[in-house]
Amino acid sequence: MNKTTTMTAASLAFALGAALSIAAAPVAAQDKMMDKEKCYGVALKGKNDCKAGAGTSCAGTSKVDHQGNAWSMVPKGSCEKTVSKTSPTGMGQLMEFKEKKA
Repeated sequence: MNKTTTMTAASLAFALGAALSIAAAPVAAQDKMMDKEKCYGVALKGKNDCKAGAGTSCAGTSKVDHQGNAWSMVPKGSCEKTVSKTSPTGMGQLMEFKEKKA
């Protein structure tokens, strides 16, 4: 093997390693999300992860505490055990809801 071939092989190995590392990053992030679920009605004003109704953009846009159409990511299985003062059941919901008066 000459110097050029060795350099090309090393460059190829490095590029392949880098590509595999980059490809694995979304999978690792996705695995973390597998342990979470969207929980509506538990976010405090301005502390939601996303979706807060018409006229809002996304994260941090909820207008009131426990807004029924604003959600936060919570550990899977904990949503319906988390207090929501505006929910029909008094607990977080897996789907958005119309708030009752607190």
